[in-house]
Amino acid sequence: MEQRLCVITNFIQQALPLGSTTGAGLGGQSGALGLGQQASTGIGILNQFWVYLTPLLGAYVADTYLGRFKTICIALAVAIVGHVILVISATPPIIAHPKNSLACFLVGLLVMGLGTGSFKPNISPMIAEQLNLTEMAVRTLPTGEKVIVDPLVTQSRVYHYFYLFINIGSIVGQIGMVYCEKYVGFWLAFLLPTILLGICPIIMWYARNKYVRTPPDGTVLAKTIRLFVMGNKGRWSLNPISTYRRLNDGTFWTLLKPSVIPESQRPPWMTFDDEWVEEVRCGFGACAVFCWIPLYWLTYNQLNNNLTSQAAVMQLHGMPNDVLSNIDPFTLIILIPVFDIFLYPFLRKARIRFTPIKRITAGFFMGSAAMVWAAIVQAKIYQKSICGNRAAGILPAPLGGDGRMLCPPASINVWMQSGSYVLIAVSEILTSITTLEYAFSKAPKNMRSLVMAFNIFMTAISAALGEAFVALSADPFLIWNFSVMATLSAVGGTCFWLQFQKLDREDE
Repeated sequence: MEQRLCVITNFIQQALPLGSTTGAGLGGQSGALGLGQQASTGIGILNQFWVYLTPLLGAYVADTYLGRFKTICIALAVAIVGHVILVISATPPIIAHPKNSLACFLVGLLVMGLGTGSFKPNISPMIAEQLNLTEMAVRTLPTGEKVIVDPLVTQSRVYHYFYLFINIGSIVGQIGMVYCEKYVGFWLAFLLPTILLGICPIIMWYARNKYVRTPPDGTVLAKTIRLFVMGNKGRWSLNPISTYRRLNDGTFWTLLKPSVIPESQRPPWMTFDDEWVEEVRCGFGACAVFCWIPLYWLTYNQLNNNLTSQAAVMQLHGMPNDVLSNIDPFTLIILIPVFDIFLYPFLRKARIRFTPIKRITAGFFMGSAAMVWAAIVQAKIYQKSICGNRAAGILPAPLGGDGRMLCPPASINVWMQSGSYVLIAVSEILTSITTLEYAFSKAPKNMRSLVMAFNIFMTAISAALGEAFVALSADPFLIWNFSVMATLSAVGGTCFWLQFQKLDREDE
């Protein structure tokens, strides 16, 4: 649904090829605005921040007013409008005027981000709700064998294959987009997903009476906030140590249960039961788990900007520089069934509890390993490039002349990057997919979109953090860029495990 950012990176970073009116590179590098790597990275991060900030609005509207189905339908309409604006920004009459093209392009990103942001927190909970499975049950197979159906395992499988189909769409769309960009122009690259997205409202309308729909609860957010405020009363002090002890004495949620409070002392809005308080507790616990995730997303975000730019200074052998990023979704398509059919069942049979907390922790370290790989590749590029640590720069003018040209690619095959993409894909299976299922399983039924939105919002926090490192997204600092990302992910994984290992034991 959302444009893959590597195409957007080329549109912003690279200059319009000589003689081209569409940005098509043909035998060279595709481009349009020519704003450079730092600008493309900055705009890309800003777009990510917007796309992952707006889910909070989409989730609030869904859980409080419209429900998930109606919110998804409206979000699709808004996203289609945003895509159309992007297509307009890349048409030859507009692209000939870079300032006008940039303005139109940014408006398109903002509108599209509002649509996709409202779509993201609602689609995955709505898919899982179609299972209508809440408790363990014994079922008899056609062979006569009796099996236990575990709702948590079933939800995990659903989210794995949900993520798989996202990446099937990603790889098909991305390959089509990069070759449209290279041989026709950016307008066709942006038009392709617009056409495919236009099919979605038809599907939603056709199946409108077949979906399980959870009605909105206009008071759920207000009740949750009031409950949380009530729980904090009397626990805060000018002494931070006292405050910490009071907030973590183990009685915070217990004392908020209606059964503990005499009926005469209950506020009028306390119309729920103890079970709902427990659900809210789990929801807040899930949100706490997600607070470390921005450090993981810093590594993943390199895939859409700096790794794409890194490929542009390597030996491409006729490929577009942004096609190699398809190794990530291709690896996911292969490994998701491997994890689901072989690895996870094997671990369960071996009585090894690979819990969500352990999976997320492992994902942090796989992301860190991906950045170590990228840093090593970047060091090799600087070593092999005739421009040294200015591999993406310009050759100095020859003596007595004023002609200047871009540095030629370093003598390193672009496939050396592949390790980074494979490791990032494995980290997504362990961290990204797990946070989706964790958000759904821990959230109150009528707050699933909001908890999912908080999970997604962590990517916006990561994008904001990423802006602090934009200065490293250019020669000669790229080795530092990848090294810093590797360190942050490893530190984040370590702190995450130290904080939540007790919760991990409870989940077991």
